[in-house]
Order: sequence, then structure tokens, then C-alpha cells
Amino acid sequence: MSPITSTRTSNGTSTSTGAGGTGPADPAGTWQDRVDATDWDAVRAGLDAYGCSLTGPLLTSDEAAAIAALYPDDARFRSTVNMARHRFGEGEYRYFARPFPEAVTELKQALYPKLLPVARDWWSRLGRPAPWPDRLDDWLEACHAAGQTKSTAILLRYRAGDWNALHRDLYGDLVFPLQVVINLSHPGADHTGGEFLLYEQRPRAQSRGTATLIPHGHGLVFTTRDRPVESRRGWSAAPVRHGVSVIRSGERFTLGLVFHDAA
Repeated sequence: MSPITSTRTSNGTSTSTGAGGTGPADPAGTWQDRVDATDWDAVRAGLDAYGCSLTGPLLTSDEAAAIAALYPDDARFRSTVNMARHRFGEGEYRYFARPFPEAVTELKQALYPKLLPVARDWWSRLGRPAPWPDRLDDWLEACHAAGQTKSTAILLRYRAGDWNALHRDLYGDLVFPLQVVINLSHPGADHTGGEFLLYEQRPRAQSRGTATLIPHGHGLVFTTRDRPVESRRGWSAAPVRHGVSVIRSGERFTLGLVFHDAA
């Protein structure tokens, strides 16, 4: 049997790897347990410093594989986007149709209350009203009342040579300022390249880029549109876009969780 070594991430979660360093051990407990196990103070600090921050492991290997395996099933999706056709990059992604896979529903319900205090604090710093209620269901009802009724949970597939151009997932006037992407593949084993990219236009300063290689089954919380950045004149809104670097080899599947629906 291969020896197992354990390390501790910056968010306080434990990961275990075999002799080959294949990735984190499967997380235990429910999806709510896994969300609760993340060090949310560390996530908040990362969001304030960089606009993005890793969670602990949110999906087991079997759960991640099961979600990725849904990709060819047309009945599970409401639409498919060819990125090259729209000049969004290279590759393809699909929007889930309702009903969602259980993991999508449960993780969004568990993550929203953790992200909500950050969202409200950011908008307070920027002097903006924070329209988001305590419950995700109530927020989605507000989206639907405003005509934003289309599902926004995304399954993305990248193959060698694919990439995603810098963009924002806005979809309408009602926007939640944070979203989460989960890597369903093993970096270094299933794919090389494919770093998550965040590009921030800082007020009265040069723009800044951040690259993150998301571990298998882990989430990355990141800025949807803009975030507060402190300057000499107080708090300013720094516009943010995100994308994915070129896949050098292999195949990369990711699950995108957006907390507002689309018009």
C-alpha cells in the first residue's frame, strides 16, 4: 500500500496524498459539513487581498466524476455554448437545466450564507445598497420577478488548446458579487495548464493578474463583477474579469456555481 502524507492548506483543511501525489483525500460528511469545514475567515482575507480564495474540498472523487460524466447527456442541459463561435476562447460549456444534480443545489444552499456577509460588507464599503436577502431562495425569487429566470449553473469542458477569454458572468441587472468554481479534474494528472485567471483593474494603478491552479474537488470563490479596493480617497470599485489559461494537455472539467439567474 502506498504511504499517505498529509498537509494543511491555507484555509485550514487537511489534504492527503499518496506516494504519487495524486491529490487530496475524499472529504467526509455532507456537502454542508464540507462547506462548514472551510476556514471562512481565511477565505474572506483572500477575497479582500486578491479577489479570489480557495475553499477546502467540496466534492469527493466519485461525486466529481459523476458530475463530469453528465456532460454528454443533452437532457441535463438547457443550452450549450461553443466558445470559439462566439469569440469567447476555445472549448465548450453547458448550462444545467432544472432539476439540478443534488450536489449543485446543496452546495449553492450551503455556500450562499457564507458568502453573503462578504457581499454585504463589500457593498457597504462602496456605499451601495445590498439587495440580497438572508435566504438564497428569496434572492432567486427576486431574480425571477425581474425576468431573470434561466438557470446559471455551468459545466465546462476544456481540452488541449482550449482556453476561456476574460469575461464576467452578469446575465442581468440583479447580480450577486461572488461565485464559485469547482475543479472536477486532477491538475497534473488529468490536465496540465488550465489555471484560473483573475484580472483586476485597480483604480489609478496598473492592472493586476492572479493565477490559481484549483485542486481537484476544491472550490475557488471569486469576484463576479467588481470589488472594493482602498485608496487615498477611500473605497473604490475595482472592475474584475476572469478566465482560464490554455490547457496544455489532457482534459479539464469544472463546475461553475453562480448565485443569480439569467435573463
